[in-house]
Amino acid sequence: MSANVIDHRGSRDGFLRLAMRGDAAISGFFGVAGLVGWIPEFSGTTKTFGYGVDSFFVVYGVIVWALAAMPVVRRAGIGVVVANLLYTAAVAVLLATHAFSLTDSGVTFAVASAVYTLTCAQLQYIGWRRIRSFR
Repeated sequence: MSANVIDHRGSRDGFLRLAMRGDAAISGFFGVAGLVGWIPEFSGTTKTFGYGVDSFFVVYGVIVWALAAMPVVRRAGIGVVVANLLYTAAVAVLLATHAFSLTDSGVTFAVASAVYTLTCAQLQYIGWRRIRSFR
């Protein structure tokens, strides 16, 4: 029997890993919760769009969780930061173009998700900078 052990002593990537895992867990949770089908009812989007976004959240959560477990997380971390920034920009475009006739609850939910992803991107970037300053 053997075990692979990753030595993280002297490493400063713990904050980035924590921010990535938190993002993955929360995104995955809301994706699973949304797959029940209640988001399109109160937000004003179509069911197809709602299921697509919720499925994306679940897949994103699984991928980011796996990336946070990699032995070297620096490149994956900046990729997740960029993904969060792109999601925030996509929500801004969605709201600015009125692609859907969102209800007030839908607009609030979209703005809250954009603020959430921007906050995650900021925390992950801080963690990424800590790794860079260490090396």
